Amino acid sequence: MGRKLLFLFILIPLFLHGQDRGEGKLLSQAIGENIKRYKIESQLAYGADDVERAEFLFDSLISNVINGSILDNFKVKKRSGRNIELYDFEKPMFLMTYASWCTPGKGEIPALNEIAAEYSDYIDFVVLYWDNRKEMRKRTKEYSRDITIIYIDEAENNHSHIIETLKHSVGFPTSFFIDADKKIVDVRRGALHPYNESYEVSFELNYNAFHNGISLLKNLSDKDKNEGVVSSEDPNP
Repeated sequence: MGRKLLFLFILIPLFLHGQDRGEGKLLSQAIGENIKRYKIESQLAYGADDVERAEFLFDSLISNVINGSILDNFKVKKRSGRNIELYDFEKPMFLMTYASWCTPGKGEIPALNEIAAEYSDYIDFVVLYWDNRKEMRKRTKEYSRDITIIYIDEAENNHSHIIETLKHSVGFPTSFFIDADKKIVDVRRGALHPYNESYEVSFELNYNAFHNGISLLKNLSDKDKNEGVVSSEDPNP
């Protein structure tokens, strides 16, 4: 407990700009104001083999800076090569960022496919690959049709400050849980998986991790619907 309190006092000046939890700021702005100092402190923690502090720094960045910020709108491409924008997705969104050098656990994609089959009526499931089209297409064949695969080739967007900031901020794979107004509700790293794990263990770890975040979005969606019904029936409940 004492060490965690010490970390908190250290993080107060580190995340001074994030005291409002990013409310009203674009994600790229919230990250841009804090990411440099976070990376310095994080690298020092890992250099000292202080994994606990490094994880605490990450969790604090999410809680104090990123959560409550607004997802930037920018152009991406679908697997077909067609251009779309992130704001074209109108439902609450599960957005997972990935790259070709990330190796998913044995049960990760099947777990996501199952979650998407259960909740795609309420939530847009999107996997964003930071890669060129050729590499992206090779690695996305196992995703179901309930999941939209999009990609950004940074070589084609090397003058975009927003894309550079978002790509090089919190690592891969990372899951963003975003409400219908594009406000970020939560951010979570991918489930850790040893390479010798069984399919069953990998599936359960990933399914539970995805389901916890998706349940949060589903609850928010249900709450909004219920409030809409109350307001339409009785303006003074």
